[in-house]
Amino acid sequence: PAGVGQGAAAVVAAALGLVSLSGSWLGTVAGAREQLTGQLRTSTTASVATQIKEVYGDAWHTTALWGGLFALLALIVGVVVLARPAFGAPGEPQAPWIKSVAWAGAALGVLGLLLAVLKYTDVLLGLPSA
Repeated sequence: PAGVGQGAAAVVAAALGLVSLSGSWLGTVAGAREQLTGQLRTSTTASVATQIKEVYGDAWHTTALWGGLFALLALIVGVVVLARPAFGAPGEPQAPWIKSVAWAGAALGVLGLLLAVLKYTDVLLGLPSA
């Protein structure tokens, strides 16, 4: 059937966008690993500010990076699905539901990317000061 690949890609874009907003297993594991690395790197005599940054800040930034990666993938896949008809057979229109889901994936990707940047730069939910 025509449009199956485009429909699947649109659903993947929307799913990646949701994952970028809700968090992923990969981001959680990477954040926990960074937190453990920070604990091992930080001496007990380090200042409170250094301990907060090393133990929690780097883990928070790692989680934001993974969220941003999923958001970027959602945005790219969504835009590719939306642009696909321009490069396909001229007489075959794209199904409306595919456009809707692809737009949703792209929009969730933009929102996820924005939130990831805000989290990474500590504008949104920044670390407490010591």
